[in-house]
Amino acid sequence: KIITHLFNSPQIIFYEDRNFQGRHYECSTDCADLSPYFSRCNSIRVDSDWWVAYERPNYMGYQYVLNRGEYPDYQRWMGFNDCVKSCRSYPQVRGNYRMKIYERPDFGGQMMEFMDDCPSVYDRFRNRDIHSCHVMDGYWIFYEQANYRGRQYFMRPGEYRKYNDWGGYNSTIGSFRRMRDF
Repeated sequence: KIITHLFNSPQIIFYEDRNFQGRHYECSTDCADLSPYFSRCNSIRVDSDWWVAYERPNYMGYQYVLNRGEYPDYQRWMGFNDCVKSCRSYPQVRGNYRMKIYERPDFGGQMMEFMDDCPSVYDRFRNRDIHSCHVMDGYWIFYEQANYRGRQYFMRPGEYRKYNDWGGYNSTIGSFRRMRDF
């Protein structure tokens, strides 16, 4: 059975089963609660733009940042389980990327400014803990582990005075990169 959103062309399609099988839902706008449309999510197709899928309704829980492509099972988007309950779309950002990270809350302690990807925070910052951050330009993705692995955090322009402000469970960040076509 197919359930579709009543908009022009879909930009993201959620499938209940792996390898794009089973019941699916096509979505082209932000959705705070996907629960009525499917019970589990084991594969996703992203047709355009960037999307952030969330484990819980109302953009809460684990975050999964997805760019255009196919994800035949939840491990491919670094999912911890088959729960996707809300999503938001973000257009591709063109132009500058600029961010400052800090070793202490409220922009205290050592600070470093970045305009490019960082596969190892420890190698560049000599610290694995980022307690606050100021994103001046562009969208960024924080990863809990080095080399863009582990839990993800979507960062839009703004001030993050403590790691809970970006949804972090702790201050450990192993890598980060700009949200752009890879």
